[in-house]
This record gives sequence, structure tokens and C-alpha cells, in this order.
Amino acid sequence: MKNYLYRFARLFLGLFLYAVGTVLTIRANVGLAPWEAFHMGLSKNTGISFGKIVILVGLVIMVLSLALKEKIGFGTLCNVLFIGMFNDLILEWQFIPQQNNFWVGILFMLFGLFIISVGSFLYIGSELGAGPRDSLMIGLKKKMPAIPIGAIRGTVEGTVLLLGWLMGAKVGLGTVIAVFGISIILQFTFRLFQFDVKKLKAESISDTLSQFKQLAQKKQLSE
Repeated sequence: MKNYLYRFARLFLGLFLYAVGTVLTIRANVGLAPWEAFHMGLSKNTGISFGKIVILVGLVIMVLSLALKEKIGFGTLCNVLFIGMFNDLILEWQFIPQQNNFWVGILFMLFGLFIISVGSFLYIGSELGAGPRDSLMIGLKKKMPAIPIGAIRGTVEGTVLLLGWLMGAKVGLGTVIAVFGISIILQFTFRLFQFDVKKLKAESISDTLSQFKQLAQKKQLSE
């Protein structure tokens, strides 16, 4: 049980940091990353808060992942629900100021991508399930094995970026940095923490519930 307490604590800390990093990239004011552009565009055109849009889009993507027969874990579900909630809270608190200086904005963007990477390291390492967008990419790759995963990701992110831009989201140099920089910064962060994703064994919701059941049975026997 202590192991699960640690893993869930790691999961939620990772999700919170991911949300902080996302808001940093928004407040950088130099252009939004593809998914943030899509979410912001929808928010501007519907009047629904940015965080709620993140949740709604995440739910749709999770359903698509389920349709592609991808495993959904508690981490996936928490990713969908809590990153958006944290986004709205952080934006409401306004402790991360909007940047008007271009070069400070670039630094904010890079720092935000680093914080996102640290958050990813924490929540992925909890082994409670991948994020919904990662699950979707994996599911699409399985359905289209001849197409490289990079091409699938590029097509999906290019599409949401275009839609976000058409809906009025800001696109700029920061967008380019986010698209090409996140992979480099993520790789650097994982190496920094000596984190090997290949060694992970993510649990589905049913796997986790089964583990809890076994723990409960062991506790009853010990009593």
C-alpha cells in the first residue's frame, strides 16, 4: 500500500508540474505549442475556460484511445481530469505573469518546456498509465504500422495547430521552439534523472484494482 501511496503522490505532483509548465508556455506570450493553441482557440470561441477545454478534449481523446483498444490506467484518467483543473487554478491565481519582453518570453517558453518534462518524468514513472495523447499515438501506430510514429505525431499536432491558429490562437517563434524543442528537452530531462521508459510496466485500471484486491486479501490473512 505504501508503494501505491508513493506512486499516486508522484502522479499528482507530476500532473501539477505539467500544468505549471503549460501555463509558463502560455504566459511566455511568444506563440503556443500545438495542443495549447488548439485548446486556447476552442476556449476563445466557446467561452469555456482553458482548463475545462483541456478536460473535454482529453475525454474525447481517451474515448478514441479506448476505441483503438489501448489500456487506460488511473494515471490516464487523472491526467485527463486534473491537468485541466490545475491549469485553471494556476491561471486564476495569476502568480505567473504575462510576458511582454520577447526574449524573456523565450526563456519562459524554454523553462516551461523543462517543467513539463519534469512533470512527465514524474507521472509517467508512477506506472499508472500514459497520458491520453500518448495512448492515442500508440493506438494509431498499431493501426498503421507502416507509418513512422513521428509522422503520425506530426500529422496530429500539425492538424490541431492549424485548427488552433484558425480559431485565433497565437502562433509564433515559441510555437516552433515548442514543436522541435520538447523532444530535446524531454530527452535531456530523462537522461538527467537516468529514467528509462523501456523498463516501465504501466498498469491499466483493472490491473491496479486487482493489485488493491490482492493487498486487501493479504491484510485480512495477516489479521
